[in-house]
Amino acid sequence: MIGTIEFSRQVGALPVRRGADGALNVLLVTTLQTHRWIIPKGWPLPGRQDWAAAAVEAREEAGVLGEAREGSIGSFTYEKRRPSGSVPVRVSVYLLEVREELEIWPECARRRRAWFTLAEAAEAVQEPELRALLLQIKAASERPAAGPPG
Repeated sequence: MIGTIEFSRQVGALPVRRGADGALNVLLVTTLQTHRWIIPKGWPLPGRQDWAAAAVEAREEAGVLGEAREGSIGSFTYEKRRPSGSVPVRVSVYLLEVREELEIWPECARRRRAWFTLAEAAEAVQEPELRALLLQIKAASERPAAGPPG
């Protein structure tokens, strides 16, 4: 029988804004060690709601301020490298509507940040489940709004 994987839990922010063409754009940051593109994420903060903790991560890692939505829009898993070996982590993702980009932020010397279309972001990230989440959001954002009946 296969055992159940025990995941550590993190929270992540998906910073978004509308581009000049009205399309949804997302902000990605590079990881500290391998410089892969990823969303800002980190460990839950004691005494804070997960969506609020995700907003803190977005400020610290990507230098953006905005309004985080309370409900998770999905999750993805990845292997976090530790000196003792890899740890499986599940990241709950929260949408963050970016209102301001800071010129200087806590991790600006250690990370790059860049805006991507949803399609570009899906190509840039390596985590398959994060890629699928970005493509799901892209599909949902392209659906026409339902008009009035009849």
